[in-house]
Amino acid sequence: MSKSLPDPAGDAGLACCVPLAREPISAESAAGVAPMLKAVADPTRLRLLSLVLSHEGSEACVCDLLPYFDLSQPTISHHLKVLHEAGLLDREKRGTWVFYLARPEAMAALGSLFALSSSASTAALAGASA
Repeated sequence: MSKSLPDPAGDAGLACCVPLAREPISAESAAGVAPMLKAVADPTRLRLLSLVLSHEGSEACVCDLLPYFDLSQPTISHHLKVLHEAGLLDREKRGTWVFYLARPEAMAALGSLFALSSSASTAALAGASA
């Protein structure tokens, strides 16, 4: 039987992910999304997120990730905890192991944050060629 661990980030950071090109971001929204961006700004955490996302079922245990790094298990676990606390990963305890699962809604929200609308894209391209 699996047991989900508490999600400290909840969906607070996801609610603020309105595409930046659609409207200026509010102070509250910026404060909500900044922890997610800060979490992936670290190269190790970005690689960990990529490894979890590309792993079968978009989930992985620390033991699956260790071979990719010259870091200790506690260090890898710390980085995964940061990603979890930022709301990018869920975690689930299975026996003595903790599995980290990518949150599809968080990945979609971050992806849409930088999406350009077709009119914004056209304006950006026109400005670049001028």
